[in-house]
Amino acid sequence: MLFCFVDIANIKVVKSKIESNNSPFRYNYTMKLNELTEVTQYLQKYKSITTIGRVEDSIIKIVFDRADALFFDMKRGDSHMFKKEHFRRAKLYNAPFDVILHKRFGRSHIESFEVSEGNRILRLHVSSNSSYKAQSTILQFEFTGRNTNAIILDEEGIVLEALRHIDSSVSYRSIRVGEELEELPPKEFKEKPSSIGGDVEEYFKNEYIKRSLIRLNQIKNQKLIALQKKADKLQNILEKLDDEEVLQEKSDKLNFWGTLVLSNIDKVKAYEKIIKLDDFEGNEVEIVLPKEARSASEAGNILFDSSKKLKRKAKSLYIERENLDEKIEFFKKMQRAVERCEDEAEINILLPRQKQKKKVKKEQKSYETFFMEGFKIMLGKNEKGNIELLKEAKKRDIWLHIKDTPSSHVIIRTDKTSVPQSVLDFAAKICVEFSVTKKGTYLVDYTQRRNVKVHDGANVTYVEYKTLHFEE
Repeated sequence: MLFCFVDIANIKVVKSKIESNNSPFRYNYTMKLNELTEVTQYLQKYKSITTIGRVEDSIIKIVFDRADALFFDMKRGDSHMFKKEHFRRAKLYNAPFDVILHKRFGRSHIESFEVSEGNRILRLHVSSNSSYKAQSTILQFEFTGRNTNAIILDEEGIVLEALRHIDSSVSYRSIRVGEELEELPPKEFKEKPSSIGGDVEEYFKNEYIKRSLIRLNQIKNQKLIALQKKADKLQNILEKLDDEEVLQEKSDKLNFWGTLVLSNIDKVKAYEKIIKLDDFEGNEVEIVLPKEARSASEAGNILFDSSKKLKRKAKSLYIERENLDEKIEFFKKMQRAVERCEDEAEINILLPRQKQKKKVKKEQKSYETFFMEGFKIMLGKNEKGNIELLKEAKKRDIWLHIKDTPSSHVIIRTDKTSVPQSVLDFAAKICVEFSVTKKGTYLVDYTQRRNVKVHDGANVTYVEYKTLHFEE
């Protein structure tokens, strides 16, 4: 099975158009009014909404008439509609906006679509049967540049919820729950002719492709630079570490000096700083005594203690060096995985956007965690991480591993629910990408954790498994 996330043929067509122009590729980041009007005419064919919900922070997916999925991307300054198969969702949304969106529009009957006069605003009117009575609700998509929004209104025009709440202190037009929504005054738009050309389906697909080409490269570069900075920082720490062999040599020398001093206490005069003693083979050795030593015996003991400290430091340095090497190697693997991404959504799963929070020292784990479609996917970074995953996994969790090849172990936390094929495919993909560097076809076995028997460390045998094919 070859995992591919965008229509490569379409991308090549669009890419050739980009490269044929001497200037950088440009397009209208927000839908034009004439395009919105033409799209709205196309949408009139739909009779119902089967499912609805956010799939990214600002992207709403609507499935019309049980089969036709359309995405409404409400990013500020880049609002548009698009179509795409196999959209990978990182997490599930359950904010008040999402709850009301699902309650009011899921399995609803479409009454009408309309474009607000003189504005890039699409209103979707639906009716749904609640426990008590039929409800009429409006979902208002505002393709208005930096003020782009999606607003849920009741039939009286009162705001039930909104993707973005706006206070009157920051805008003349507030958007707050329980308040009546003020209509935007109509404008005159001077626009070029619609680029749709009558083929709305092709327009929807190209809207995703042309943006993905630019955004994918932008986000790739951002993530790769950030990963390289982290790797460089660790490499700098690694290079500044003391040399274990040098420390061990110093430790051995101090231990030897301590032995000689204690063996020749009668030859060491009080308050001497540097002494010369013969070793056990008759060779003269110059010894620098500790400044704080008040006697020969105390000097010998201080030398022994210093030797032990250096020995412990050398041992801990070996562990620290090993940990740093593993972290740097993991960042390199992450970079390779990001470079191979053909989809912005997949990059966001690998490296989700970090919300600004107070810095709290996180417990360092030997496995990495990803989230997709609400499922927790854990990847062992090293043997220790693989062992931890095998211990922490529950019986019904899904375990994955490359067939007959040393690899990272991957666990999908199921919480006793069925795992979609898309999640299995992604788990198999990261299992391969973080385990091998050579291109080729790999087989990834998977089964429930209870079918995996651990023999020694992360060495296992397993039964009742299925196999996925992955082409790297």
